[in-house]
Amino acid sequence: MYLIGFPLLVIPFAIYNIVEFLMPAERPGALWTAELTRIRLASGAEWSFTAGDVLIAVSILMLFVELLKATRPTSRTIVDHLLSTLLFIVMLVEFLLVRQAASATFFLLLVASFVDMVGGFTVGIRSAQRSMSIDGVETIQRS
Repeated sequence: MYLIGFPLLVIPFAIYNIVEFLMPAERPGALWTAELTRIRLASGAEWSFTAGDVLIAVSILMLFVELLKATRPTSRTIVDHLLSTLLFIVMLVEFLLVRQAASATFFLLLVASFVDMVGGFTVGIRSAQRSMSIDGVETIQRS
């Protein structure tokens, strides 16, 4: 799979930064809270969503793919985990130190990055343990 070795959550992180720094607003995250559209549901209620909601939804889908990638025990998976960790650190530093990152949308992207980092290592370790135990069972000889 060609996506292994590249953390997909870089994409929403980059989109957020491009929008925030190239289209500055009066307050951080203002562009992400503006309503895009409103949809009338069958219940009669109206559901509105923002650009931030769309970006978070896309990042959750990418997080799902990242967790699927973590289940593949290859040598490139280690690089993927390291890059995911680096991405989380960069996002955390940006959240703490950069004014434009002080928004709920960016915080939720940071949480998705954290889940990717911790989930990737956890799934990788569990997969390695299962692989080791299966190998151990197969090598036992019965007399």
